[in-house]
Amino acid sequence: MKRVCIYARVSTDKQSTDRQVEQLREIAKNHEWEVVSEFVDVCSGAKTSRPNFDQMMIDAFSRKFETVMCLELSRIGRNTKHLLDTVEKLNEKRIDLYIHNQQIDTSTPSGKLFFTVASAFSNFERDLIRERVVSGLQNAKKKGKVLGRRSNLTHDVKIQIEQLRKEGIGIKKIAKQFHVAPNTIRKMHLISS
Repeated sequence: MKRVCIYARVSTDKQSTDRQVEQLREIAKNHEWEVVSEFVDVCSGAKTSRPNFDQMMIDAFSRKFETVMCLELSRIGRNTKHLLDTVEKLNEKRIDLYIHNQQIDTSTPSGKLFFTVASAFSNFERDLIRERVVSGLQNAKKKGKVLGRRSNLTHDVKIQIEQLRKEGIGIKKIAKQFHVAPNTIRKMHLISS
């Protein structure tokens, strides 16, 4: 008998997960699946951290069940990236996902195909975003914009740091005093020596 868990979620405490849970219990009974756990969250699907969802993922990694049952994709997450990350993590542990209303079952070839195609589009979207960011950074550099954080390392600060280093003051203490990274001071020391 297949061991399954039920996941249900509502966005506000004025809503109830009873209908979702009851329907999923009935589906499990009809498939002769054993419901070993039920996880219910009351929070927005846009949040990537949900207490009971997080516990479900921990239990999945411990292989306490073989399939996660849910009524709708939107219950798992509204964000495609989060949904695909979840499926990927479950897949790594050979845990299937059964979404009743969309007739998705990753234990079947068509269910796997659905998520493979969705994952490909997600990767394509990430690559496009990366290209735009790189292009924007290159364009900004061409226009002479200085990228990154402004450094506290002015000419006067460099002189003060060099003096303190000659006096034997530690790098960490100097870094804290002038709000610069210890590595920056080490690099200064290498360049000056």
